[in-house]
Amino acid sequence: MKFEVLSDVSKISGRKVLGMALFDDFTMNDIEVIPSSLGALTWMYIPRENFKAKKDKMLVVPLADGEVRNIVVYGLGKRDELTPDDCRRAAFAITRKAASRGADTVALAIPGAQDRAISRAIGEGATLACYRFEKYHERDEEDTFAAPLVIDVLRGDRDGLEEGQVIANGQCYARDLANEPGNVINPKTLEAEARRLAEEKGLGISVLQADELEERGMNALLAVGSGSATPPRLIHITYDPKGAAKSAAIVGKGLTFDSGGLSIKPSDYMVTMKGDKTGACVALGVIKAAAELRLPIKLHAIIGAAENMPGGRAYRPDDVIRAYNGKTIEVINTDAEGRLTLADALAYACEQKPDAIIDIATLTGACAVALGETMGGLFSNDDKLAQEMLDASSASGEPFWRLPMSDPNLRKKLKSPIADLVNSAGRYGGAITAAMFLESFVEKGTPWCHLDIAATDFVKEPYACYIKGASAFGIRSILSYVIEKAKGS
Repeated sequence: MKFEVLSDVSKISGRKVLGMALFDDFTMNDIEVIPSSLGALTWMYIPRENFKAKKDKMLVVPLADGEVRNIVVYGLGKRDELTPDDCRRAAFAITRKAASRGADTVALAIPGAQDRAISRAIGEGATLACYRFEKYHERDEEDTFAAPLVIDVLRGDRDGLEEGQVIANGQCYARDLANEPGNVINPKTLEAEARRLAEEKGLGISVLQADELEERGMNALLAVGSGSATPPRLIHITYDPKGAAKSAAIVGKGLTFDSGGLSIKPSDYMVTMKGDKTGACVALGVIKAAAELRLPIKLHAIIGAAENMPGGRAYRPDDVIRAYNGKTIEVINTDAEGRLTLADALAYACEQKPDAIIDIATLTGACAVALGETMGGLFSNDDKLAQEMLDASSASGEPFWRLPMSDPNLRKKLKSPIADLVNSAGRYGGAITAAMFLESFVEKGTPWCHLDIAATDFVKEPYACYIKGASAFGIRSILSYVIEKAKGS
């Protein structure tokens, strides 16, 4: 798909679908972003359908002749409340409608497109609208869906559109990986994909196999993968552009499938556990996009890859494990495995001495109970980093909420009578105690942020810019943070 920038209305002609976004106080002048004959028709059609341009409402105006098949009108709501995410959702909805009708050319007229941030949002929305995971089913003969070849944006910012496209392509890449089933993506094949990506983008890569994990004392990661026929590994990809003065590490939870281990999940709860590797997929998508954008910042993508299965060698409740940083962990529940893989990965990330560490993980059901299915949880040991991530979240249309880590009574629940920590501190405050557990493996003085996307990683019902399936939620927020950090802010 290619973006083109149109300088004025006269250039809009011959597109299969024309899309425009309107505020709720629109006038005929606002309709004039499309050719006058089509504008007059649209102006007559709107009141007949009682369309008020309320936020996220959409109207399709059918046309019987000419090259233009449809005009799609999208409501932005109040003019003084416009955000980049409104424009992202508008571009998504219009482009998705066009794609569903097989339109190969689309023109978008969205207010504020001359602003780079809004054009970036438009680029993201339009690109995400073309995503489908179709690898494993035959196409229905009645399915007319086709991604447009060209999207014209009236008075758009070319750099913003291209940046948005790269970011969204990174998200689609991460979604593809997360949607792959456990019989396709396991720790070994995830490593192979990481190596392929590193070679394609000219990135550095090192992988610690099971024997090397044992030599280094990464026993938490080893324990989680001990019941699987496919041994775990730690994957480290580096993007190190010349002259980069700043750095960050993105640590992703890479559970390629989570049965719960010996603390086995009910069968209904195992469905979608192929997505327990989403954090790892996001980390790969981030470094892919950063390399394509040539951002002047050093990045580490670090993944603890494992498959949590029951078996004769599986780790058990009551086991005591010594992690990479020397801390001992009493295992209470083998289904609290993600924090164990992250424990060793975070300690390893600290050795790289990045300016900041961001981990992203499908970690706790408790976060879903606290925040619902469309908002992620954010935890941090550093107020500045937390605010930067919240700002990036707001700009990216991926809502996160910062939860507290200050309750000493919750922290006491992590204490074990026979080890330094327990790996599960009970149901209440579970997302917080999980974050507190992770903090124990981050060196003091290292800014760290934990993103819990357990509720948001798999979409059951479409909303905003998300369709059913893996979401790769959080990738746009992390990339927004990385882009701003690379600029020096």
